[in-house]
Amino acid sequence: MNIDKRYSIGILATHPIQYYIPWYRKLAGHPEINLKVFYCHRQSPQDQARAGFDVAFDWDIPLLDGYAYQFLVNKSRHPNVYTFFGCDTPEIMRIISHGSFDAFIVHGWNVLSFWQAMLACFRMRTPVMVRGDSQLLTRRSLLKRVFKYLTYPWFVRKFAAYLVVGKRAEEYYLHYGADKKKMFNVCHCVDNDFFACARAALESQRWELRRSWGIPEDSVVFLFAGKLIPKKRPDDFLKALKIACNHSQGIFGLVVGDGPLRRDLEDFSGKVNLPVAFVGFLNQREITKAYTASDVLVLPSDARETWGLVVNEAFACRIPAIVSDAVGCAPDLILPGETGEVFHCGDVGRCAEIFKDFAINSDYAKEMGSNAYKLIMDYSLTKATLGTLAAIQAVVKNG
Repeated sequence: MNIDKRYSIGILATHPIQYYIPWYRKLAGHPEINLKVFYCHRQSPQDQARAGFDVAFDWDIPLLDGYAYQFLVNKSRHPNVYTFFGCDTPEIMRIISHGSFDAFIVHGWNVLSFWQAMLACFRMRTPVMVRGDSQLLTRRSLLKRVFKYLTYPWFVRKFAAYLVVGKRAEEYYLHYGADKKKMFNVCHCVDNDFFACARAALESQRWELRRSWGIPEDSVVFLFAGKLIPKKRPDDFLKALKIACNHSQGIFGLVVGDGPLRRDLEDFSGKVNLPVAFVGFLNQREITKAYTASDVLVLPSDARETWGLVVNEAFACRIPAIVSDAVGCAPDLILPGETGEVFHCGDVGRCAEIFKDFAINSDYAKEMGSNAYKLIMDYSLTKATLGTLAAIQAVVKNG
């Protein structure tokens, strides 16, 4: 290992995202990397509520420990992380111009701040790398698709490297003219050890947790975990649950999360007398309780779910997953019959059939959960860090 050379690396992110922090820490701890992360916006508890959680909260894990960071001055008239002009941080251009970075990483190009960083890198000839998870399945109008096809290749080809999180992200970059030789595997990952250890510590409390949520001990529990918003399609989860319950015994649904759809979902469940419990939002240190009490994760989202890191979490807790084919991680993580099952987005009938298959064979989920755990160990922070380092070394050498 060449520890005489430390690469100066910058990363620009909209705000501290709980899923990305472990990767930042792992990069910062590598002897060859001198990392600094720049944030465009500081999320308040009220911002989290407006983001779809529908409850104000702070994450219960440290988001700013273990790496160097700086919050930029956001000059947007309406600061937020969801609209293009919600992040406007012109000082990043000066920072890049005077920072002597060996390479710089952006998480996409969907906010003005990312463009400010990209243009500064292009001007200074600082290698700029991108790590995003967009996919081609996301619905766009014909006009927008034509606009993207005509304009995106201009800047997509300018990236020095593409930190690819999965198969659909790779397809997306290639569609807009990216050079496959500049792609590096920097897989989407979570802190597998954190979730695996938390699940192991809670195993002896599995039945107690079930009783606390009114779950019969002999039930096969299907878990929905996420914001209760349209793109997550929680209504599909309940509809499939209803169909499955009409034909099979011992099925129970657990809904973890909050959002604007919660009242309607609870009303529907009450009217049709569904065996389901709504437990509300659970923070990062609490979510493993839901995985421990459950048998199968269900993610019925549409294509706006460009990955679905909740699947990584579930796999690390030895829980298989049923996902729609629109979910970004489907081709990477779901091996039908081995780590979970896939159904066509919106096909609640097929989803219900899968529910029934799990209900009939009580060992089905355990076997798949074991396979899922083995698979997700390859989607690790170590692998993502080594992929990032390989990209850095390549762009520095070629620069």
